[in-house]
Amino acid sequence: MTLEADLPKPASTVVLVRDAAGPTPGLEVLMVRRSAGMAFGASAWVFPGGKVAASDADPAWDDLSDGSYDHYERSLRIAAAREVFEESGLLLATRGRRELDAGDSAGFDAMRGPVEADPSLLIKLAREAGLRLTLDRLIPFAHWITPSFEPRRFDTRFFLVHAPADQVVRHDGREAVDHEWVAPQALLERRRQGEAKLMFPTRLNLEVLARSRSAADAVAAARAQKVVTVEPRVEERADGKVLIIPAEAGYGLTEERVKNVMG
Repeated sequence: MTLEADLPKPASTVVLVRDAAGPTPGLEVLMVRRSAGMAFGASAWVFPGGKVAASDADPAWDDLSDGSYDHYERSLRIAAAREVFEESGLLLATRGRRELDAGDSAGFDAMRGPVEADPSLLIKLAREAGLRLTLDRLIPFAHWITPSFEPRRFDTRFFLVHAPADQVVRHDGREAVDHEWVAPQALLERRRQGEAKLMFPTRLNLEVLARSRSAADAVAAARAQKVVTVEPRVEERADGKVLIIPAEAGYGLTEERVKNVMG
């Protein structure tokens, strides 16, 4: 019998992209480094994200966010926007018809800790500040379910979004102890050199991002693709355990030795 406690917990992850400033053009993605004390993915470079909270499914969000979604889909997108706010300070929202700028988002910094402690406070913040979350900006990018043999399991939707142009990232210093806008290929190379820790889904999704030359390319590619659910399975072989993922997921890789999955 499968108990509710055994089911993977819904979660959302956000792949924020932008075009690099300066003389060297190219795609950059926002990565945050998790605290060494975290129970999951300690010290790893990850995309902002986390578990869906009960308040993310509150019907109040129907009037405080854009798009026509059922409550489950909306909850995934609300969780995505909330986690981005908590971990990076960026707000995927408008005030009236105006995009938020650096001053706007910085003005809400004092609420990031309280919202992390009580996610329902984001509803109060949005209502009182006249904000509307721009959920339509979030493009489905990937869907991973933690394998059944893991003690902590998540059913994670990845969303890609072109980052707000006029806001500035400020990592929270608790869950996210550092952040960096980085070219996907550069971070992958650092991982190969042993200088950056990446979880398996993060690595493969960075490899997908590395195929795009600009934020517009990444957005177009995400809109054009079909998202295939990936729930890796383990296969025992004479020379060790191998993690298997479906070829139709489009990662160009269908298996990886378990010993190489984290790192």
